[in-house]
Amino acid sequence: MAFALSSSAFAQGKPIPAKYTCDGLDISPPLAWSDAPRGTQSFALIMDDPDAPAGTWVHWVLFNLPAQTHQLAEKAVQGVQGRNSWGRLGYGGPCPPSGTHRYFFRLYALDTLLQLPAGATKEQVLRAMQGHVLAQAELMGV
Repeated sequence: MAFALSSSAFAQGKPIPAKYTCDGLDISPPLAWSDAPRGTQSFALIMDDPDAPAGTWVHWVLFNLPAQTHQLAEKAVQGVQGRNSWGRLGYGGPCPPSGTHRYFFRLYALDTLLQLPAGATKEQVLRAMQGHVLAQAELMGV
């Protein structure tokens, strides 16, 4: 089995329900994963939108999820929250100014805990993860 990420709220390539967007409750969707590689010490999750007019927009940065974690409930508060492109900690749902955008949820299995404070940016998390990624799983919604 391969390391895989899924959601009970939407399928790969399908629309993310309004409840999880700025038009709804703007809460994070439920996520689940399976088959993390042996040696996983923590997980990191980054959600972004590469179709944003000003360049990739970061919606969520989450790291140091414990290795025994295999799911995030709706409106997750586990792990350490990083800073999104709005300058806030935690999740900021899809809110495209126009058209259809793709939203990528990327989950990383890491062989370490990241030595970063809450509020770390996507770039800081990606730098800290270098050389520590055991596997990556991805889920994309529109």
